[in-house]
Amino acid sequence: MESYAIPVMGVIHSSFHSLEDMPIQPVGALEVKGHVTVKPDFHEGLKDLEGFSHIYLIYVFHGAKREQMRVIPFMDTEERGVFATRSPLRPSHLGLSVVELLSVDGGRLEISGVDVLDGTPLLDIKPYIPAFDHRENVRSGWMQHDREEVISMRSDERFI
Repeated sequence: MESYAIPVMGVIHSSFHSLEDMPIQPVGALEVKGHVTVKPDFHEGLKDLEGFSHIYLIYVFHGAKREQMRVIPFMDTEERGVFATRSPLRPSHLGLSVVELLSVDGGRLEISGVDVLDGTPLLDIKPYIPAFDHRENVRSGWMQHDREEVISMRSDERFI
């Protein structure tokens, strides 16, 4: 299999300095503000981003030190294949979050709904576009908990 070098284009900053007791998804961190600092080489690519209310952040789970093909995910007690979960213990250690974009000032993005560890390496930013991204009639596999349960769930030691 080929190997690809993906540049780190910035850093995500949050109030979370420990993996324990963090929200497990952005929906559990809606009021949590943070910011992204984008390296100068990538500032030109931020043009017109401020017109979007939400963005995808693609990043590295830099706190994940191992990988597993089967995990017991948050919100469950049964072992699942890692690709049927959002566990950070995946082979690529890649994460994805949809956050609210509050402002863009040069290479600094103010965001809300940040659910990542402070200092997280940012690999990419993409705009959230409902006409592209929203789907009807979706299935959530084994994950049958409602939004309120996800909002209240916090991380524990299982993925440290």
